[in-house]
Amino acid sequence: MTRIEEILKGIRPEFDFANSQDFLADGMLDSFDMVTLVSELDQHFCISIAGIDIVPENFRSIPSIQNLLGKYGVQ
Repeated sequence: MTRIEEILKGIRPEFDFANSQDFLADGMLDSFDMVTLVSELDQHFCISIAGIDIVPENFRSIPSIQNLLGKYGVQ
């Protein structure tokens, strides 16, 4: 399990994020969960995700979150 999956499971343990292509469409994350996710990612990876990047497209799946983190230099 990747660190992103661990963070997601910490927020919503009842869902299998690894098998979803769109967390939002599948009802796995809502706007409050996204705020929590951003905070957890910021803390864990020592980054500060800009408000302009806090859009649904960046949080739909594990690959989209990985792409966002890559923008901030997280490998």
